[in-house]
Amino acid sequence: MQDPDCPRNCKQRKRPARPEAVSQDTNHQSATAGKFRPFKCVGWTRKEVNMHIEPGVVDGAKMVLAYGTAAAAAGYSLKLINDDLKTHSVVSFALRSVIAAIGVFIFFEVFPHFAVGISEVHIILGTTLFLLLGSGPAALGLAGGLAIQGLFFAPSDVPMYFVNVSTLLFPLFAVDALAKRVIPQTTAYVDLRYVDVLKMSAVYQGGVVAWVAFWAIYGQGVGADNLSAVTSFGVAYLLVILIEPLADLAALAGAKGLRAMTDRGIFTHRLHNAAT
Repeated sequence: MQDPDCPRNCKQRKRPARPEAVSQDTNHQSATAGKFRPFKCVGWTRKEVNMHIEPGVVDGAKMVLAYGTAAAAAGYSLKLINDDLKTHSVVSFALRSVIAAIGVFIFFEVFPHFAVGISEVHIILGTTLFLLLGSGPAALGLAGGLAIQGLFFAPSDVPMYFVNVSTLLFPLFAVDALAKRVIPQTTAYVDLRYVDVLKMSAVYQGGVVAWVAFWAIYGQGVGADNLSAVTSFGVAYLLVILIEPLADLAALAGAKGLRAMTDRGIFTHRLHNAAT
């Protein structure tokens, strides 16, 4: 039976009954042991809302793939960090990474967010972090901000950390690759055209949707309910794709007069300069 306190978009799943939950009546003990009972509103309690792909979407042996994708993301992030340190000081890198982590925390906890389908829609300004702070600090900030948010504000998300961090980082890597391809080496980021910013935003947000869909189908199959939840999430995320390019352009416009902060290492060198 549906829990009356459960939001309409909450997907009730099943899990094994815990030993202490088994009926104490000896006449029913053998009948209830080992059976399954529904989660009481997965992803929602009165005190906490899961912020990302909910626990249970991917579990058991299937989590091995998430460990692998997260390890690959960590390895590529180290490459981006190494590249960043070739043109910035360690102090600059550390400062920008902290700024990125704070920004990610704000995206998750302060900005509006709402549950739709298989996950929650967040305004994650991944492209903004990339343009202002660089790919290495953005990667570390996404991973660090996600960890802080999970550990201190949504502990039930922690088992899904490897799934969620992969979902955030691989689209960032795609943005980094696209930027190297479409942005001339002589162009500073503050001089980007709207069409270029739109391309990068679409790649990042579209990548997030694609990864969420992948994990949902990988973990739960292609049932009608699951596909409907994935579709609902993807459609809702179109709103973010419309918002982020405007946020990026506003951030770049505001940054034009902040060249001194770039010279101090607060922003990435590329924000006001050609590639080196």
